[in-house]
Amino acid sequence: MIDETHDRARQSWVVSANGHAEFPLQNLPFGVFSPPGRTAPSAQPRGGIAIGDMIFDLRAAHEAGLFSGSAATAAEAASGPSLNPLMELGAAPRRALRQQVFALLAGDGAGRAKAEPLAGRLLHPAGDCWLHLPAAIGNFTDFFAGIHHATNGGRRRDPNNPLSPNYKYVPVAYHSRASSVRESNVPVRRPNGQRKAPDEAAPSFGPCRKLDYELELAVWVGPGNRQGEPVPISEASEHIFGLGLVNDWSARDIQQWESQPLGPFLGKNFGSTVSPWIVTAEALEPFRIAQPTRPTGDPRPLPHLWDDQDQQTGAFDIALEALVLTPQMRERGLAPHLMSQSNTSDLYWTLAQLVAHHTSGGCDLRPGDLFGTGTISGPTRAGWGSLSEQSEDGSRAISLASGETRTFLEDGDEAILRAHCRRDGYAAIGFGECRARIVP
Repeated sequence: MIDETHDRARQSWVVSANGHAEFPLQNLPFGVFSPPGRTAPSAQPRGGIAIGDMIFDLRAAHEAGLFSGSAATAAEAASGPSLNPLMELGAAPRRALRQQVFALLAGDGAGRAKAEPLAGRLLHPAGDCWLHLPAAIGNFTDFFAGIHHATNGGRRRDPNNPLSPNYKYVPVAYHSRASSVRESNVPVRRPNGQRKAPDEAAPSFGPCRKLDYELELAVWVGPGNRQGEPVPISEASEHIFGLGLVNDWSARDIQQWESQPLGPFLGKNFGSTVSPWIVTAEALEPFRIAQPTRPTGDPRPLPHLWDDQDQQTGAFDIALEALVLTPQMRERGLAPHLMSQSNTSDLYWTLAQLVAHHTSGGCDLRPGDLFGTGTISGPTRAGWGSLSEQSEDGSRAISLASGETRTFLEDGDEAILRAHCRRDGYAAIGFGECRARIVP
């Protein structure tokens, strides 16, 4: 699956793409944007591709006749206000579109002579555009696949048995709320709810006291499956359109009080933030790795979750960061404070295993459905991907570079998630930011 689109020596005639930390020519992630002056009919939301500091307009390129064959079909599907029609097409048209866009934007590409004279129509400064949700999300499932996060939370419940008996047998998940997912840079309002501290005789209703972020990978579903027809583990990766970042905001005090016996509800449904760019499965091919071997004594996954090829190439080497920017930092011009660094190799389950298990009972996935992996924490405190872990549920103050301390997020704080792929011999690529500010 490695081809000319992964060649790190190739440069773009879009100068800002060359050496770009997030969106070089070798990335080409999909999103939905509104060009400048987005209230005008000519600036309605449409699909685009990030290239350096610019956005390549797929609708304009399609209307200019720059694509042929299945790539033209894919470009037309991506020309509207959501990427769902493109996701439905499956991998082959998406790959064809990637290859033809690469040829149009490469400095030595076969399509440069056609594309560069139209640069004024095809390219928009990203800073002047608004980035929307990339898809209409019909369903949002949040998994619990980060074993270090699960262990850290479980230790507060039972230090001797932090994981539930089923954890190493089944990719645990719950169905979250799709209607409250928003794109990056949309403020998140602090939720109200019932909360009860251990020293309180009865619950009270009011603003969340323990507002937290969660550092998660977003998995965007491609063509999906029919109800009653499970996706075999050997085919599951073909149903993954691409990856992004998701911050599944958590009201820990509300969550702790309500979660028995049926699990999260109001502590999770008030908002989630996703990064606007989807890094495709094709762009991620150079960064596939073997799934880490399970520790001695851990059970082998059941047959519907086991595939030799998936174990050899089904994981990804994606470096993750969580940062916090407080109002004081913003006023003083300080950089965000780095809270944690982890890696998607810390996941206990592969993404294909998530897809296979989700459909194993007959559930149908649809194009544009969203998975969260669950918080991806590393094995040490430096990699713990939520404040509830870092502060040990509020019992430990976290010192910030500004001199401030935090146990949980305060009004005006901004949580920022970042991700990058790096491997010798290949161009580094990024995901862009997933960020939002808390408002009262």
